[in-house]
Amino acid sequence: MLRELQHQRTPPRVRTWAEALPPWVKVRAPAVLDESLNVDQGEKEAICLAREVRAVAILMDDRRGRAEAVRCGLRVAGTLGLVEAAAARGLVDFAAVIQRLRQTNARLDEELIQAALLRNRPR
Repeated sequence: MLRELQHQRTPPRVRTWAEALPPWVKVRAPAVLDESLNVDQGEKEAICLAREVRAVAILMDDRRGRAEAVRCGLRVAGTLGLVEAAAARGLVDFAAVIQRLRQTNARLDEELIQAALLRNRPR
């Protein structure tokens, strides 16, 4: 959500980017909210919009949000999975990205981070 990109703990570079979005970024709210979803407002909007636009997948880290998205038939990707995929392709340094993410408002499970760091340690 745009609100999360503008949070005070979001890195300044990201906040600045979010304040002047490039023309290819479209901020949209879902036409209808499914109030039966047992998740926070941001996750609810993301799930409803993903279903509405028939998204291939949804990026979500919140455990309850992920479960609800799967229950709604959505494929879920998480931040750690995306960073791992980028690292596997040599696009980023996994440990460095994790270190930077820890300095933000990203809420990532520490056990998952440790497991991912073990999988991605330099050989």
